[in-house]
Amino acid sequence: MTDLTIQSGQVIERVLSMELVRVTERAAVASAMLRGRGNEKAADQAAVDAMRRELNKLPIDGEIVIGEGERDEAPMLFIGERVGNRKGPKVDIAVDPLEGTTLCAKDMPGAIAVMAMANAGTLLYAPDVYMNKIAVGPGYAQGVVDLDASPEDNIHAIARAKGCKPHEVTALIMDRPRHEGLIAAVRKTGASIRLITDGDVAGVIFTTMPEKTGIDIYLGIGGAPEGVLAAAALRCVGGQMQGRLILDTQEKADRAFKMGVKDPVKKYDMSEMASGDVIVSATGVTDGALLAGVRMGKDVIETETLVYRSITGTVRRIHGEHRQFEKFKLD
Repeated sequence: MTDLTIQSGQVIERVLSMELVRVTERAAVASAMLRGRGNEKAADQAAVDAMRRELNKLPIDGEIVIGEGERDEAPMLFIGERVGNRKGPKVDIAVDPLEGTTLCAKDMPGAIAVMAMANAGTLLYAPDVYMNKIAVGPGYAQGVVDLDASPEDNIHAIARAKGCKPHEVTALIMDRPRHEGLIAAVRKTGASIRLITDGDVAGVIFTTMPEKTGIDIYLGIGGAPEGVLAAAALRCVGGQMQGRLILDTQEKADRAFKMGVKDPVKKYDMSEMASGDVIVSATGVTDGALLAGVRMGKDVIETETLVYRSITGTVRRIHGEHRQFEKFKLD
């Protein structure tokens, strides 16, 4: 890494790390106001509005490279949108203002507000499509698993690397009909599976702390935006991840090509999805294994946020108590 890259990263860290916390806190609180009300779109829109408002206060010249969709599909935080006051460093931004809209609407565990920021040109610029993914946490030899290997081979590889039997391995997979074959293949090895309904950014992060979460490997197809955000988080704490965009129609392939994706079947590794100095902030909306959700007290709003930074490998868990209750909701 060059001195220039390090210097630029230090500028981002010094000025903006805590500001990113403010961004995800506001998005989390805005969506938490609508927990359990059954309206996914309203909760997501509230998070988008709050995140966009806070991003535009920051001293950055930012571009959304992973967002709520492309320009014609999303009114705010679309891919290619410029944010910030244009008076600071040029940065790439990936956002998921409310990961787990259904979880929030039903007040189920695991909804979060999450974003990543990195030096300009270092986050994967890709359309809002699906991505096939595989991820493991730190401590394994490089290449221990591979996206192109069979699920059985990957489970056996993790078992060998851990020094255990396959039945002692736990895989996390999203509970979707498209994963029926994958689930059957993993269960054939004797490994256990934890199924999740939503939240695959947090799902990938779970692999970094198997002693707490019990998750050894993430497998399956989810959103490409979530894939880039997850890769950014893994860059900060260690681990391995591979992903491949699913461009199964000409329209998707054309959109990807316009964004600079020259090889439609390219297998991206973690550093190709998120390179340079990366900062990730995630705030809990509903209670989950990763983060506590927003607490609405009489006079205080409480939040819990994780902040990751790749250049230092630091993870900070921040408990926020916000006493200007009405101002916090409306600013």
